[in-house]
Parts: sequence; C-alpha cells; structure tokens
Amino acid sequence: MEFHNQVPRTLIFSQRNLSRLMPFRCPHFEFEDVIAEIDAAEFVSPCFAFGTLRHRISKQIAYHTPVVLNPGVEGKPIQKTYDLFFAVFGNPTDLQLVHALGDWRSKCRKAVCLIDELWVRQLRGYRRFLSMLKQFDLVVLYYSRTVESLASQIGVPCIFLPPGVDAIRFCPYPNPPKRVVDVYSIGRRSEITHRALLEAVRRDNLFYLYDSLAANQVLNPTEHRLLFANVVKRSRYFIANPGLIDQPEIRGDQIEIGNRYFEGAASGALLIGVRPSNGQFSKYFDWPDIMIDLPWDSAEIAHVIREFDTDPSRQASIRRRNIEHCLLRHDWLYRWEAILDAVGMEELPQAQTRKDRLLRLAALAADTSQPSLTTPSTHRSGAATLRATANARTMIG
Repeated sequence: MEFHNQVPRTLIFSQRNLSRLMPFRCPHFEFEDVIAEIDAAEFVSPCFAFGTLRHRISKQIAYHTPVVLNPGVEGKPIQKTYDLFFAVFGNPTDLQLVHALGDWRSKCRKAVCLIDELWVRQLRGYRRFLSMLKQFDLVVLYYSRTVESLASQIGVPCIFLPPGVDAIRFCPYPNPPKRVVDVYSIGRRSEITHRALLEAVRRDNLFYLYDSLAANQVLNPTEHRLLFANVVKRSRYFIANPGLIDQPEIRGDQIEIGNRYFEGAASGALLIGVRPSNGQFSKYFDWPDIMIDLPWDSAEIAHVIREFDTDPSRQASIRRRNIEHCLLRHDWLYRWEAILDAVGMEELPQAQTRKDRLLRLAALAADTSQPSLTTPSTHRSGAATLRATANARTMIG
C-alpha cells in the first residue's frame, strides 16, 4: 500500500537546523524521524544560531519580563493547515523559537509539545517561559514528578510519557554482532566508578569505552545515533543512572528515568547502575532482571561484573528479554500512539508496517534457537580475563 500521496496532517517543529547540535537533542530528532515514517507529517525547521548577542538578550528579557522577542529565528510563516502541531523542546527556553513562527496556532487544530528536561525546582525560574505553554492543548513531560506542579501552574493538561528509542535501530537482530566492548559508559559518570574501571583496564585488560572529550556538538545527528547504536549493541555492560544523579542542588530529591535505560535495554547490553526509585521505573520495566544494581560512586563494579559473568545462561536470558520488551513496548511508535490517543486522533495505516517489523524482531529475540547474544567463547574478553585472573589468584593464595 502506498502512502506518499497522503495530505500531511501533522506539522513537526524541529530544531535540527540549529547552528550547534548538542548530543542530548539527537534522540529528539530520532523520534521526529519515526513520526515522519508512521504518520503523514511535514517539518518546519528554521535555521537558528545559538549564542549570538540577539539570542542572549532575548533570553534574558524572557527570563525577567513577559516580553517575548524573536531570538534570531528566520521567518517561516505557516501557510497550510494541519490537524496537529508537535514540537520537542530540550527545556522551556526553546519555546522562544516557536513563538518566532508567528501565528502558527491558527493553522493547527491541536498543538502538543514535549519537554525533555524540567525539574520541579526549576518551575519558578522558568515561569515566564512556561506561560508560553498556554497555547498548547497538551504538554508531555519526560519527568513524572513535574507533571502535577506544572499543570497547576499553567492550567494546561500535562501528562508523563517516558523516553523511548528507535528499537529497530538499536536491536542487534537479525544478525547479532560480537559483543567486543566489555563496559560502555557515555555522558555523566561517577569518578569513583570510572577510576575503578580504569584500574580494571590496567590490571585485567578490560575493554572499557568512555568519553574522553567534552561532548558539546555533533556533526550529524543521524550518524551520531547510528554510531551509538552500533557500539552499544556490541557492548556487554552499559552504565545507566538517573538524570542528574550527582546534582541534587538542581533536581532536589526528584529521581527520573533517562534515555540510557531504554537504549541499553533495546540493544541487549546488560544495564548496570542505579535503579530509579520513582514508582515509574517498575511500571515501564516490569520484567525480571532488568538491570544490575550498582550504587552511585561504587568502586566495586569490576567485582560485580566478575560475579555476574559466572552465569552466561542468565545473561543471555536477560539480553533477550530486554530486547523483546523494548521492541514491544518502548519504540518511539508507542510513544506517538500515546500522544495521538491523548488528543483524540487515530494512528495512520503506515504505522502498522513498522509495528509488524517490531513484532518480527521481537519473535527473533524470543527464539532461543537464534544466535547467542553473548560474546563467543573463542573471544577472550576483558571480563573473561578478569575471571581467569581472579581464579589464578585464588589458586595461588
């Protein structure tokens, strides 16, 4: 069935033409790309340069007054009409960019925005920006504990929706690669755990992959996600911790689920880190052995890995189960379904094409006759070296 002649019903406001693309925005574009695949959608993605004098001034004015200036967004008035306007914002300051589009609201029957990061402690500081949310019919938040406070402040319906992942891109099937990386860590990390892993690298030849440069820009968002997915599905362990776990001065006692849990689980890597204790994690990851619990600032990570490596069959079961559940529950398709349902819209027929593909991959993940997701025994990983070294020490000691 062909769908390319459909009249676009969804207008996606995308920030993919910003002058500087931060890594945290790449999952936003991934979500937008999946929407474009499964819905009749068009993009409006004006060019914009961050950090200019005009941008800095307009942002400061918006922080302190109800005046909203164009921060330097090129004018692209909306010409056609749409059933739905959808935008993903990193934080509330991004609302300035949409405001610069002019009278976009009269062209769209419904309007929904998704805010990636917004802590309860930040609501007062962002109050001027948050007033711009009143032009939306629905505000979607990745942070569950912010929902009630924001809704009462702006008088607009707000819902919690956890992050998702392109589960097809991150899935190692149908041709699972060798897991040649022992431990993969990106972004925020505990220095104590990091030093413990570096010691394991020195002592036991662990292959530990981590950030060694400040990640403040990506060259191409799609290529960045492809590379990330290809590495994480070749990793045995993947470190995942709640957002801003080391910055309670910003988050307070708020614990939220970050993208890393979905990305790691979808790839079949074994998640290791702090389990979010916010009531939502156990709802969305409600199957056994979703992750290996490791306290923040733990120096025992090499020991934990060594102990867990004694049960390869359990590892294989966990990997398959994580992949299967993510394919069936955490692909961006299901997040889009939830948003459409919240505004009373039906999904389009092309969504079934992607859903069928997700189902086929989930069946492969559940089929134990498929190739193993563990590192082949002929490959001596760093963790295998850890085990051998530990056994040798026991025999000597």
